[in-house]
Formats: sequence, C-alpha cells, structure tokens
Amino acid sequence: MLSIRWPDIDRRSLLIGSASLAAAALSHAGHGRAVIPAKEFTLTAAPGRASLVGAPYPDTDVWSYNASVPGPEIRVRQGERLRIQVENQLTQATTVHWHGLRVPNAMDGVPFLTQSPIASGEKFVYEFDVPDAGTYWYHPHHHSAEQVGRGLSGALIVEEIDPFVVDRDIVWVLGDWRLARNASIVNDFGNRMEVTMAGRIGNTVTINGRVPETISARSGERLRLRLINAAPARIFALEFKNHQPLIVALDGQPVDPHEPPKGRVVLGPAMRADLVLDMIGQPGAASPVVDRFYSDLNYKLVDFAYSDEPPIRTAPLDPPSRMRANTMPEPDLDKVERHVVTLEGGMMSGRSMMMGMMGGHGMGWSINGVAASGHDMAPMITLSRGRSCVLAIRNETAWHHPIHLHGHSFRVITRNGQPTRDREWLDTVLIPPRETAEIAFVADNPGDWMFHCHILDHQDSGMMAVIRVA
Repeated sequence: MLSIRWPDIDRRSLLIGSASLAAAALSHAGHGRAVIPAKEFTLTAAPGRASLVGAPYPDTDVWSYNASVPGPEIRVRQGERLRIQVENQLTQATTVHWHGLRVPNAMDGVPFLTQSPIASGEKFVYEFDVPDAGTYWYHPHHHSAEQVGRGLSGALIVEEIDPFVVDRDIVWVLGDWRLARNASIVNDFGNRMEVTMAGRIGNTVTINGRVPETISARSGERLRLRLINAAPARIFALEFKNHQPLIVALDGQPVDPHEPPKGRVVLGPAMRADLVLDMIGQPGAASPVVDRFYSDLNYKLVDFAYSDEPPIRTAPLDPPSRMRANTMPEPDLDKVERHVVTLEGGMMSGRSMMMGMMGGHGMGWSINGVAASGHDMAPMITLSRGRSCVLAIRNETAWHHPIHLHGHSFRVITRNGQPTRDREWLDTVLIPPRETAEIAFVADNPGDWMFHCHILDHQDSGMMAVIRVA
C-alpha cells in the first residue's frame, strides 16, 4: 500500500496530524418531453467562513455554496425536474457539474466545452430531469483542484419512488483539507511534486464540513448511510468496527447487498457508496470508524456513540433486498465497439512519465499519449449514438486513478482480465497502479463528454479527454 507523509496540524485527537493525514416516466416521445414542474433551487458560490475544526481554533476562510460547507443538500424524487440558478460571487469564474447524473450535454457544467464559465458577478441556470435514483453530488469543473479544495461541493440525493424502510437516512460528505496551525487553508495548490504523485492530500478530514468527535446512534436502529467522497485527492478505506455494513448501492446504482471486501469501504475521489448499517452496539457503547487506506496514516475518523436509551427493537430486521434498477440501457457485449485507453505519466512511472512531461505542454499526465491543456479539445473517441462500447483502460502509472465518464454510467465487466463478480454500474472506477479495467456502456447521450481522473490535480494537469457521442 502507498506510503506518503504530509504536513501535520495540531488538533485534539481528530485533526489528522500524527495519526494520518418514475424513472420510466421520463421517457421521451419523439422530440417532446413530458411537462414536469421543476423544483427550484439557488446556489451562490462566494467566499465565507466555516468552523471546520472547532474551538479553540478560529473559523477557516473557505469558498462555499450558500454560506455553508458542504453546500446545501439538494434532495428530490426520482422522475422530478430540477431548475438551479447558480450565482458566482467568487473572484474567479466557475461552473457546476452534477456528478453522476445523466444530464443533457448543455447542462453538464464543463467550461468551454458545454458552456462558457460563469464569470464573477454572473448567473447561469441549469435545468434537467433526474431519471435515476441514487446518491450524487455537485462541484465546480473550472479550476477544480482549488475550488473543491477550498470547499465548493454538495450532496444531491434522488430518492427512490419506492424506498426501503430505515430509521434514518443520513449523508456523510467526506472532505479533505490542508490546514495550517491556525486552521487556515494552506495556499499551496498545484505543488508540482504532489501533482505528479498522489495529488494534494490534506491533513484534516471532515464529515459534512466539521471534524466531529462522535456521531449519535441508538441501539437497534437501522441507518441508510450515504457516503460521498468529495475530497480532491484522498482515497478512503473505511472500517466500521464491531458492525457489519452492507453495501446496497455504488455511485448511486443498486447492487446486491453485500459486505465490503475485506471489511473496508473503499472510495476514490468522487465515488459514493450507500450502506445499510444496523446499529448492533449496546446502549452507552462507542464504536470507531477507521480509515486504513494509506498504510502508515491510519486514523480514527469518528466514533459512533450510543445513547443510554433502550434498543429500538429487540430482534434484528430482515436483510435488505436489492433496490429497483435505474434506467441505463444494457450494453450488448456481443456487438460492441472496443477502444483501448492508456493512462500515463507521473513520478515513478518510468518512460511514460517523460512522455507525459515532454509531450503535453509541461503537463504531468496523459491519456493515450495526449496531455490535455484545457477542457475544449478534439475528441479522443467518437461513438455513434446508441452504440454499445467497451473501453479497456490500462493504468501504466505508479498511482491510483479514479476515472470518471460524464453523461453516462457504465458496467465494470473485467479487472485485470478477469470478469467482475457483480458487473456493477458506476460512473467513477478506481484503477490501482499497473492494473486494468474494462467498462461497458451504451453511448445514448449525445454530446462531447469529459473522461478524466478525479484526483483533481491529475485532471488539471493533463489526465482528461473528450468522448464524443454523435
């Protein structure tokens, strides 16, 4: 496992210092669309202050949506329509990308590719239907590493038409910050050494914008815990001590309920997991959640602290059944168009590093030998609309890459040449160093779509491309 050290910050026991750093109702008839009243929201991106660490540390200067970190939770029902006005009060341009949602291309929030950036003082209105239930999120796609690193992100939850029963449905937006000892954000974005390695890993991890001591729980209750990795670069591997969480959805898409492999919920940047968590501890007990991804940087994220109340129920609930599938068309693996996609560059990656550094205007990363210098680029691949496609992704670097495709979800059909057990639907696939993955999807959403690493330093430094569906 990767072994890296990052700067510390002094913070009680939890600042990571010494320990770590109707779905079907949306069908289109011809060129028409069913008229659905939109649910309206407003997001204002602006400088602000947030108590990330808590007393005795001062508040932190951040960038936020609607003066909160993370931004306001947007929660709608499957099949509804969203209309979101974004106002930019930052000193630099921005956009908003609706990560994982299969939106029309013009609503995808990619600067210079699908829209002009929203200039300081300007507004832009995003409007789209939400065909798929699940856990999604929103964030900028302009100067992403800095804007997300300063706090711009938020949860977008699409509830099922017929959800399963839980006692609480809660969201953890996992954030990662690099803070100085006075709790200010260290202004070292774009550090060249970090850009060509694992990206800008912070020293402080928050849940919903705070470093929490505990999360309250009651014996016998059942939680639906929606995990969103909104960190610019940090990968999580969470262990829920003394509990047996079941994964019921990944990247918003239902899976057969199963325990996480090796007991750890692994989430690269931008990835999500929905868990069913039965709180089986005794009244008054405490159980830690520990992050163990980086081998020498394990730390306790938080404690579940049980109240002294008697258990909600004396007998456990039945295991949850698989949720209803979303609306993605099934790729025809007998009639697919195949493409090889090679990820190159970065430190300790041999010749591919030099190719990336020399061939991409000084950029450190590349896809198929091309280092992107901006979002507006010629397509790497052009697919016919409605065609099934397999992308064979080869990670020839020494680093993990969470690879995200806009506008579509895909099945992960193989890893390292072996069929996957679940053929899970994802929109972001984490590929370890020197490994491969094949993803399959139907190219049914027309437009130019980003395909990139979601370690945002890697994205901003060349590891992105465009796939055209025409």
